[in-house]
Amino acid sequence: MFLEPHFKGQRSGWIEVICGSMFSGKTEELIRRLKRARIANQKVEIFKPIVDKRYDEKKVVSHDENSIPATPIEHSSQLLLLSEGVSVIGIDEAQFFDMELPDVCQKLALVGKRVIVAGLDMDYKGRPFGPMPHLLAVAEYITKVHAICQHCGNLATHSYRLTPDEDTVLLGEKDLYEPRCRTCYHMGPILNLKPKD
Repeated sequence: MFLEPHFKGQRSGWIEVICGSMFSGKTEELIRRLKRARIANQKVEIFKPIVDKRYDEKKVVSHDENSIPATPIEHSSQLLLLSEGVSVIGIDEAQFFDMELPDVCQKLALVGKRVIVAGLDMDYKGRPFGPMPHLLAVAEYITKVHAICQHCGNLATHSYRLTPDEDTVLLGEKDLYEPRCRTCYHMGPILNLKPKD
C-alpha cells in the first residue's frame, strides 16, 4: 500500500473503539455513529465476523433490535479489499476476529478512513479478549460503555457466564450471560442462588 505525502491540513484517518461488557450498548453506539455518517453523505460499510449469526446473518443487530446491513467476513484481511471507495468502516464483534485486525485497521486509517470498531474488551473469565487490547492501544478514540449489574445495580464491567461451558467463544444472549459489576462477578454462582429484588 503506497502512502502519499501527508501535509498540514490534509484529512487523516483514525480508529475509534467502543468497548464494554455484554448488554452495555456497544452495537447500539456503533449503529448510531454509522447512521450519523450516512446522514453526512459519507460512504459507509459495516462488517461482522461470519461466526456471528445470533440475530441475522447479514445485519448487525443491537439488543434493542436496531439494525444496519452488514457484510459477514471470515478474515480481517478482507476489509482491505472490501473497503475501496468507502470513507467510514464499521466493525462489530471485533473480539471474534483474528489477531491481524489491529494491523488491518491501522492500514485503513493510514489511507484516510475512519474506522469504528465495537467489541467486548474482556471474555467471560475477565481476560482481555482477542484483538481488542491491541485495538485499544492503537486507537485515537476509546469509548467504554457500561451495562447495569443485575444483582446490585452498580455499573457492570464483566460478562458473567451462566453455564458451565468453558469454550472462550460461546454465542448467546440473556440465557447464557448476564452483566455484573466487579464484586458480583467475583462472587460467582453463589449469587444465582439468591433471589433478585
